[in-house]
Amino acid sequence: MNLVLPQINFIGVPRLMSVTYTATLPVRDLTVLYLSSLLHTQRLRCGTRKHRRSLSTYKQAILVLRWFLDGTRVKQLAVDHTISSSTAYTYLHEGFAVLAAQAPALESALLAAKIAGHGHISIDGTLIETDRVRTPGPTRGVDLWWSGKHSNHGGNIQVITAPDGWPLWTSQVRPGREHDTTALRAHPEIMPALTAWTSDDLPVLGDLGYEGESGTITVAFKKPKGGELTDDQKAHNKTHNGKRAIGERGNSVLKTTFKALRNISLCPRKIGTIVKAALVILHTEHDRTT
Repeated sequence: MNLVLPQINFIGVPRLMSVTYTATLPVRDLTVLYLSSLLHTQRLRCGTRKHRRSLSTYKQAILVLRWFLDGTRVKQLAVDHTISSSTAYTYLHEGFAVLAAQAPALESALLAAKIAGHGHISIDGTLIETDRVRTPGPTRGVDLWWSGKHSNHGGNIQVITAPDGWPLWTSQVRPGREHDTTALRAHPEIMPALTAWTSDDLPVLGDLGYEGESGTITVAFKKPKGGELTDDQKAHNKTHNGKRAIGERGNSVLKTTFKALRNISLCPRKIGTIVKAALVILHTEHDRTT
């Protein structure tokens, strides 16, 4: 190679090349128009004058949806739309805000689930990974957003799903260091709403991570130390785990649909708003809330 390369004459090859291509966004036109209308309403609310924005609301909606669905880098979005990176971030956060504002409240989601005739609901926590670090936690030398269970930084999101695993509601974010029960108790609205749901003999299914709230959330029986489960307990666990496993599909639906949720490089405290925005897109795209 040392003998050949000096003999090659690179003449006429530009140092910087730009290739354009056509791409298709896997989303319905109605979803883009819905987000565009929300952005238009927000601009009217803020008193934004015409022709004062770099992008129309339709193009801004496409920018936001590209970030969610394909996980497109903000720098690439800025280049594709001929705007600065700071403007792209502004457009993204505006999109997050208007979408998250349409997310259902917990009481409304549970009421809709009851009207839909769901015999039970499931709750499960999921870690939305992030690469943001260096936020001191209560334990010396351990970052606030570090999850020992997943060996990664991230935020804990509580997700409530229908019996078939369809996501009904998502919580605000809690630091990834918190276990599901701790994160659950940190949201003051969840337990009273779930207690009201179970008052109608409708169970809430959860894994053993919610053992501390077994009075409200139905969990499997844990094998006693040095003992064995009874046949009835084993039968209960088999039925319970079969139903709960389907309910846990909700976390997978969110992360497989939206590549951006697999790792968020934005401020981790925005994760709750971002996941709620993704939930609204999912409900709109499939025309289903319950």
